[in-house]
Amino acid sequence: MTKNKTTVSKLQKEKLDPLVLKVAIILVIGSLAPLLDSTMVNVAIKTIASDLKSTVSVIQWVITGYVLAMGIAVPVSGWADKRFGGKRVYMFSLLVFLAGSVLSALSWNIDSLISFRLLQGVGAGLMIPTLQTLLVQIAGGRNLGRLMSIVSIPALMGPILGPVLGGVIVNSLSWRWIFYINIPICIVALLLAWWGLPTNEPSNNSKQPLDILGILLLSPAFAILIYGITQMSSHGSINSSEVIVPLVIGLCLMGAFVVYALSKKIFPLIDLHLFKSRNFSVSNVLFFLSGIVTNGAMLLLPLYYQQVRGESILFTGLLLIPQGIGMLLTRSWVGRLADRIGSRIIVIISLVVIMIGTLPFAFAGSDTNHVLLAVALLIRGAGLGGLLIPIMASAYRGLSRDQVPDASIATRILQTIGGAFGSAILATIAQHQLSSSYISDIQAVASSYNVAFWWSIGFTVIAIIPALLLPVRKNGAAIR
Repeated sequence: MTKNKTTVSKLQKEKLDPLVLKVAIILVIGSLAPLLDSTMVNVAIKTIASDLKSTVSVIQWVITGYVLAMGIAVPVSGWADKRFGGKRVYMFSLLVFLAGSVLSALSWNIDSLISFRLLQGVGAGLMIPTLQTLLVQIAGGRNLGRLMSIVSIPALMGPILGPVLGGVIVNSLSWRWIFYINIPICIVALLLAWWGLPTNEPSNNSKQPLDILGILLLSPAFAILIYGITQMSSHGSINSSEVIVPLVIGLCLMGAFVVYALSKKIFPLIDLHLFKSRNFSVSNVLFFLSGIVTNGAMLLLPLYYQQVRGESILFTGLLLIPQGIGMLLTRSWVGRLADRIGSRIIVIISLVVIMIGTLPFAFAGSDTNHVLLAVALLIRGAGLGGLLIPIMASAYRGLSRDQVPDASIATRILQTIGGAFGSAILATIAQHQLSSSYISDIQAVASSYNVAFWWSIGFTVIAIIPALLLPVRKNGAAIR
């Protein structure tokens, strides 16, 4: 009898609050727009350049400018959440992204498109951290694993649907429909947010002034670092003034912000004392490394299929679907498991699975069996699906309600920098290998990508070290 009661009690504890589940679903719909948009734009970039009569060096700003605008907006999101409340900020970010999408679709030349993509980037930069903050606060820090598995659906669907949908749109319609498609998504998300999100009151620190000096240090630091990192892949080396100068400036500004924020006693832009928590610090190191592991190979995989196998954009997107399916297969139960046993074991196993799934590509040539590579992608996707959710759940454990917005900013910054670094460093490695071989030799091209995939595996191995410091079991989960 006692055992039955205990079992029932555990099942009741495991059930998600219907309000929290409703909020999670509403937030997922809103985040679909920026996450699908970014993958589709990448596919259409050559078509846009041709239509707007632009060069490669200019057209890259359609992507780079968007990322830089995100970098500038992310640090502001925490203050805005405390000042105005998460629901208002989230709806405002949707409106900004909607306006940027409409204007991007109507752009008349490359300069106007870049400008409107900056507006989109501001909306996305405000939206994603605010989304995380809203969910963690409404959930009270409980069942974070399962909740993060729900909110991560757009991030999983992006690699599956984005390239395929982008390829279909580019082949069948105008590239402008990549932006038009955001309009119904944003409108539905706005209506659902207005109807279904609870109007959370601003925090106890709602009257705090915006930390202007903090913004002037952190936002440019983040944006300039991202710019410097993206320049690495453009120049094929770190030994270039176009790379070194922005990296040095960005690191100096970031260092100045750290000194300033630690010395400021009242209302700093981000409370850096959060890093006193081992869970939070280790989770953020893993966010940086997971960005490298995830985004770096995400860049290499389509390039391998197109340059080594000679596949079209659309067929490449279809060949990458197994990776997305693998991510979906593990997403549903990893969050629940993280809530029960903690993050350490899950993250370590996920990293090992990612290595196993990446290994075939370190040996793949121009005629490697497609079925073998599809199975490898399925395995790699399963590992990726089990990686970010437990790290995210671990990062928020034990934090107070007022600390959550600052935590969302920090995790977003480190994940974005890691992702940009991963893409840039692996692209640079591949480009360096290609420049030292005969491009006409397909086997030499394949070998260049093999080396880059080995580097990706190396970063995955490095990530296991901080993963050993993650919590073994749930500890201090509730928001105070």
